[in-house]
Amino acid sequence: MAAPKGNQFWKLASKHGREKLFKTPVLLWKAATEYFTWCEANPLIEQDFRGKDAFEIHLNHPRPFTIQGICHYLNCNVGYFNDFENSIKAKKDKRSKDFSGIITHIKEIIYRQKYEHAATGFFNANIIARDLGLSEKIDANVTSESEDVAKFFPFAKPID
Repeated sequence: MAAPKGNQFWKLASKHGREKLFKTPVLLWKAATEYFTWCEANPLIEQDFRGKDAFEIHLNHPRPFTIQGICHYLNCNVGYFNDFENSIKAKKDKRSKDFSGIITHIKEIIYRQKYEHAATGFFNANIIARDLGLSEKIDANVTSESEDVAKFFPFAKPID
């Protein structure tokens, strides 16, 4: 006997799509603070040898907070997290605004922790600057006439 017209197996699924990770913004914030606490309680450990007898020591280094890390902790991927954030930006209801505020706060904490640790030398400043989208702006179109340069640098000779 032939199957009924069209595939109807989708009706057998008890639910469709992925459940929301958090029912409330408070639960999202609680999970984020658990992630931040875990990062602080589990520093990165460097094995080093010091002294003339090369005694082994272990140095604790702070673990950077990352979007990838929090997504792993939340059991989602970065794409899902970003899609969720983008989907609630346009909504005007209180729940969406609360979620948006929590996500913004989480991202600001991650940014601040990376920035402050890079500024104090705990993290590699070049890597963190790239990650945070910071860059030094250099104007490559600086031009001047040799007479103008001579005013400021009388010892400089014009290049022919």
